[in-house]
Amino acid sequence: MGTSWLVQIASPTLPDLAGLQANIESRLLEINAQMSTWDPDSLICKINAAPKGWYALPKDFYQVTDTALKLASLTEAAFDPTLGELINLWGFGPAGPVSAPPNPHALRTALLRSGWRKTVLNQKHHAIWQPGGLQFDFSSIAKGYAVDEIASLIDTAGLNHYLVELGGEMKARGNADTQRPWRVDIAHPDANLLHDPDGLQWHEAGCIAMHGKRYAALPIVLKDAGLATSGDYLRSFTYHGVQYSHTLDGRTGQPIANNLAAVSIIHESAMWADAMATAIQCLGPDKGWEFAQNHELAALFFIRQANDYEVKLTPQFKCLAGAE
Repeated sequence: MGTSWLVQIASPTLPDLAGLQANIESRLLEINAQMSTWDPDSLICKINAAPKGWYALPKDFYQVTDTALKLASLTEAAFDPTLGELINLWGFGPAGPVSAPPNPHALRTALLRSGWRKTVLNQKHHAIWQPGGLQFDFSSIAKGYAVDEIASLIDTAGLNHYLVELGGEMKARGNADTQRPWRVDIAHPDANLLHDPDGLQWHEAGCIAMHGKRYAALPIVLKDAGLATSGDYLRSFTYHGVQYSHTLDGRTGQPIANNLAAVSIIHESAMWADAMATAIQCLGPDKGWEFAQNHELAALFFIRQANDYEVKLTPQFKCLAGAE
């Protein structure tokens, strides 16, 4: 998946770490072989290049596609797993980076060929419809799925206290030790800011007071849940003074252009959190906040202001993150 992974385990006895590591690496290779658009021999690349027709899917690919299409419907295409051609045109896919926005005609053509409504799954036969030319991309959901699968392997090994991290997406179970839960940091969009957790205070209104200071990260508790973050600062390019983010809005095929610098989601499924963080960032600070409230999501927003950031969190996030 072009990223690293880390597992921390808290256990009174020494588990078979070598065996567990081998199982995790084998599982990640399986997922990568199905969902990596950077591997021309992967299943997703083969389906993207396939002619019109039905194609049988293995369990992993089917489950991720099923979740992705449900979220595309729920978010009215703010999240869309069929933007592969557009992602390449904007220079964020395997075709390589670009130094300027793509040709408008090429963008319109690619947008017409994209869209989650152009495909459908056959539940009985675990098959997917390729209408011809549709380019799937799971970059905003596959890492979360992989985190869930790593966690499942650790559960199967009988270990009840662990923290999994893969490419910034996380999942925790149990506690770090007998005295304290797992604590993780959510990065501030401005990585140059100082980190001073003693100056942080959670407000009843659901905002964070920073006492006139700035922070490189916000520390939270993560217990029996997954955590995913989407940020417009993670990958981008600048052309004529305009920054173009790697996150594309499924409704327009364009990089997001709003003041929501980053959003973090806590959910029992890291896969679900991964995709939902992307969707909410596309919805923006107002519609995204309304969506999070209406669906009772555990969400934290970094909203870019003229000279600062507004940090907002839903009551559900405040509760799960140990802010009460």
